[in-house]
Amino acid sequence: MFTDVAVIEIKAGNGGNGAISFHRDKFTPFGGPDGGNGGRGGDVVFVADRNLSTLADLRYKTKYFAKNGQDGSSKKRSGKSAENLLIKLPLGTLVIDENSKEILCDLHDFEPFIAANGGKGGAGNINFANSIRQVPRYAKFGRAGEGRLVRLELRLIADVGLIGLPNAGKSTIISVISNAKPKIADYSFTTLSPVLGVVTHGEKSFVAADIPGLIEGSSRGAGLGHEFLRHIKRCRVLIHVVDISEPKITKQINNFELINSELSNFSADLLSYPMIVAANKCDISSPEKIDEFKDYIRSKGFNFFEISALKKQGLDKLLNGVLMILDQK
Repeated sequence: MFTDVAVIEIKAGNGGNGAISFHRDKFTPFGGPDGGNGGRGGDVVFVADRNLSTLADLRYKTKYFAKNGQDGSSKKRSGKSAENLLIKLPLGTLVIDENSKEILCDLHDFEPFIAANGGKGGAGNINFANSIRQVPRYAKFGRAGEGRLVRLELRLIADVGLIGLPNAGKSTIISVISNAKPKIADYSFTTLSPVLGVVTHGEKSFVAADIPGLIEGSSRGAGLGHEFLRHIKRCRVLIHVVDISEPKITKQINNFELINSELSNFSADLLSYPMIVAANKCDISSPEKIDEFKDYIRSKGFNFFEISALKKQGLDKLLNGVLMILDQK
């Protein structure tokens, strides 16, 4: 099961307490203070791992606490600092404070992110001795480590996103143009998880994502709605796939406008993304209908490509159009 959202509680380690101790041995029965400092608590650190593709591991374990630093001890010995707690996440994960909704980090690269700082160790009584106070009988407690509730959202990182209604042929397209092997069948929601594939065309390549089919109401969470609309925001170019084999041209136009409306309702910025339209299943449609739909799409300012993923027709022109846009960005 694809898991792209998880809410977890994280808590950095507390600092160790400073020690109250005085030097004592056979020849020094009343020596000065020698209490050491407490060690630092461990940080909670998020780090991207290219081998992970979901947040499934965090679905069942929801509490992550780093260890506390050790207390200081006698003979000026400081406590050992605790090791940091590393939590591995898929590349492309957003780290959001669940309470304030602030985006803390976007793990779009492999730079570690400290999500909660460990507490500083407390000072031992050796630090408080001076000419006036020669035998301090107090030390400081270690500071508490930071804690917070965080929401993790995985947003796939792809150059190109294939969008459209269920059964438009997106899975067939990505299976033909890339190394991806999605499940393909003639019913809605065959694709229940975004599928990534590397597309190589000539000497160039890019990553394409088959975004599961959207339906009316997706922006309000209907169907697979919010589960996958967020992934579209990571794409640089959108390929809007339309099934041109529908009997009436008004059906294609309505389908095209429906998807664009859902994109706009979810995020107005999405309609500003570069988009090209791929009229799929041209091999079983009439030239008149294709031309009529082409005129409509071009009147809206979009590039139009006739393709048949099943027959592998028109795909070279489509990929050339994609690469032309990618080269400009």
